[in-house]
Amino acid sequence: MKSLNGQSLKKLLISGANNLYNHYPEIDQLNVFPVPDGDTGMNMNLTLRSGVKEIVNKGDDSVGTIALAFADGVFGGARGNSGSITSQIFRGFAESLRGKKEASAHDLDLAFRNGKEVAYRVVDNPVEGTILTVIREGSDVAHGKTRKDISIEGYLKLLVEAARISLEHTPELLPVLKEVGVVDSGGAGLVVILEGMLSAAEGRFVERNEEAPRQESALPQKSAYAGALLSEEEEGYGYCTQFMLRLGTPEEGKRPFFEDKFARFLKSHGKSLVFMRNGDLVKVHVHTLSPGEMLNYAQNYGEFVTIVIENMSEEHRNIQEGKAATDFSAQEGEVGEPDHEFGLVAVSSGPGLDRMFQDSGVDVIVPGGQTMNPATEDFLQAIRRTRARQVFILPNNSNIVMAASQACDRLEGGPQKARVVPSKTILQGLVACSMYQREGDGEDIYENMKSVLKEIRSGSVTFAIKDADIQGVHVTKDYYLAMKDDKTIVSCLKDKGEALLALAESLIDEDSCSLTLIYGEDVKEEEAEALGHTLEERFPDVELNVHPGGQPIYSFLIGVQ
Repeated sequence: MKSLNGQSLKKLLISGANNLYNHYPEIDQLNVFPVPDGDTGMNMNLTLRSGVKEIVNKGDDSVGTIALAFADGVFGGARGNSGSITSQIFRGFAESLRGKKEASAHDLDLAFRNGKEVAYRVVDNPVEGTILTVIREGSDVAHGKTRKDISIEGYLKLLVEAARISLEHTPELLPVLKEVGVVDSGGAGLVVILEGMLSAAEGRFVERNEEAPRQESALPQKSAYAGALLSEEEEGYGYCTQFMLRLGTPEEGKRPFFEDKFARFLKSHGKSLVFMRNGDLVKVHVHTLSPGEMLNYAQNYGEFVTIVIENMSEEHRNIQEGKAATDFSAQEGEVGEPDHEFGLVAVSSGPGLDRMFQDSGVDVIVPGGQTMNPATEDFLQAIRRTRARQVFILPNNSNIVMAASQACDRLEGGPQKARVVPSKTILQGLVACSMYQREGDGEDIYENMKSVLKEIRSGSVTFAIKDADIQGVHVTKDYYLAMKDDKTIVSCLKDKGEALLALAESLIDEDSCSLTLIYGEDVKEEEAEALGHTLEERFPDVELNVHPGGQPIYSFLIGVQ
C-alpha cells in the first residue's frame, strides 16, 4: 500500500485502539510500586476509545479530516499522564496531516515525528525511560531507515520494530523499572497501539476481543507483573449505571448485536445486572467500578437514549443520614455564561473528602483519584459549571495534573480562564484551599495557593498487592505499605495502625506543629479515634485533626505542617 485515504487511516487508528483494548489489563499490570494504582492501560484505553467514537461513523476520504477528528476525541478523553501524552502525540500527528487528502509513508513519518515534538513540548520535565522515549527513539530510528519508495506497511514495520527495542531498554533509563523488572507501562501501551496499526496495514485488522484469552503482544514475557483487579466488595459501593440503548445497523457503523455476548461482557465487568430487550431498544442496569468502560462497549452496538450514573457510596451515605437520594443531574448544575469572577474545582474520591473540599470553598467536585483518573473533558465540564470567569483547579494527584492542564489550554479565547494549582495530594489540595479567596487579584490568589503546597509533607497507607523488594524494604502481599508522597516507602507492616504510626514518625520533626489524619472507608470511627489518642500521646506537641474521608484504596492519608 503506497498511500492512505481517510477511510484506510480510520481502519489503522481503530485497529490500534482495538489492540490496546485487548491488552490493557496486561499494561495495567506493569506497575512499578506494589500498590493498587496500576491504571495506565485503562487510562490509555479510555483515551483512545474517545478518539474512535469521533471517527467510527465518519465517511470522509481525507486523511486530514479523519486525523483531526481522532485527535479531538483523544484530547477530550485524555486520562492520566500516559493518556494525556498519547493525546498530544496524536495531536501533533493530526497537525502534520492537516489539509491532506492522502498520506504517503513519508507523510506518516513526518506526522509521527511531529507527534513526538508536540508531546515533548507539553511536558515540563520530560523523563526518559517512558512513553516519551519510545515515541522519540521509535520515530527517529524509523525516519533514518525510511527509503524513497517505502510502503505504508513497510514504514509502520520499521516504526514498530524501533519502538519495541526502545521499550525493552526503558529499564536501563529508569532504575526503578530495572529494580522491579518491568518495562514502562505507557511505552508498552504505545507499542501495542502501533502494532494494531501495522496489523491493519498488512490486511489483518484487529477486532476488539471482549473475551479471553489475550493475544500475543510486544510486552516482554520476562517482565514481572504487579497488578491487581479491583473488586466490588459490597453491593453499596461503586457506580449504579443505567442506560437505554437504541441498536444500530452495520450501515451505521454498528456491530451485530448478540444478547448472550453482550450480557457476558456486562457480567464480567459488574454486578447486579438487569438486562432487557424490546425490539431495537436495550435497557441495562449494572453496578460497576468502571461505568465508562460499560458505556464505551455498549456504543459499539447503538446510540444512547438515556444514561444515568450514580455514585453508590454517596447514595449510601445520604440514605444513612436520612437525606434524599442523590440526583446526579441536579448535582451537575446548569451551564451558562459566566456571571461571577472566581470559581474553584477539586478532584476528590470519597464522601468525607467531598464535604471537606466543599466546606473549604470548592464549587465543583470532579470524582476521581488513584485508579480513576478524570478525563480532560470532565474538567472542561466542571469549569463550565462554575460559571466563573477565572477558575482554579486542584487535581490532587500527580497523574491528573496533565489532563487538567489540557482542559485549561482548550479554553483559550473563550469567556473563561482556568489555571491548575499543581496539588499532587489530597492534603496539598486542602491546604491550598485555605489560601483561596473570592475577591482580589486572580494572579495573587493563584500564587498564594501555589506557595503553600510546599508547606505540607504528606503520605498514605495502603495495601500491598504483591511480594516485592524495593527501596531496601521487603514488601509482603496484603500487608500495609506506609509511603511518603514522594514515593518513598517507609515500611510494610501487617497492621494498618502500626503502618500509620511508622509513617507519622517519618514525617514529623521538631518543627512540626500540626498533623491531619484522614481515614478511609475500610477504617471504623472507633478505630480512628483510638489511633488518634495514640498519636496525641506519642506527639504531644503536635496539634491533631482527625476526619473521615471515606476514600477507597487508602486506609489513611496524613499531612504534617
